[in-house]
Amino acid sequence: MSAAEKLKRETGLNTVIEFFGGTKTLNFKPTGPFEAHELLLRGIPSKAMVHLIHTSTFTKNSKSMNVAFGFSTRTMQRIKAKPEKSLLNYEQSSRVWKFAEVLAHATEVFGSRSEAEKWLEQPVMALEGRKPIDLLATSVGVELVENHLTRLEYGVYT
Repeated sequence: MSAAEKLKRETGLNTVIEFFGGTKTLNFKPTGPFEAHELLLRGIPSKAMVHLIHTSTFTKNSKSMNVAFGFSTRTMQRIKAKPEKSLLNYEQSSRVWKFAEVLAHATEVFGSRSEAEKWLEQPVMALEGRKPIDLLATSVGVELVENHLTRLEYGVYT
């Protein structure tokens, strides 16, 4: 791995950690992908996910966020009601972490989190007119969104 790739990976990891409220909210400081893996196996603290939600503009459209996270409305309500008391399971943690990674990548591409969030909620021609946030419901959709972001990074718009 080149030094530039390593720096990009570290920057992305730090951005994801910030989206969750930092190491204090996560109760852990992952320094690389293996530590992130261990964190996801243990479970992300619910309060970290709630922080991610409350600092985003997606709170206006909780249905999209629930779909991207793979949570029912009731599950999301339960988690928000007692965020200090629980950990997400590893599947929930993985989905929420992946969402934060995609958001971090989009933030890098578009220059700000608010622009990235706007992009995620707008239909994209190159994604067959679908909203990127809606594609995050499946692993295939996540891959489509990530590939499109990479193409945008390199100036390929179709």
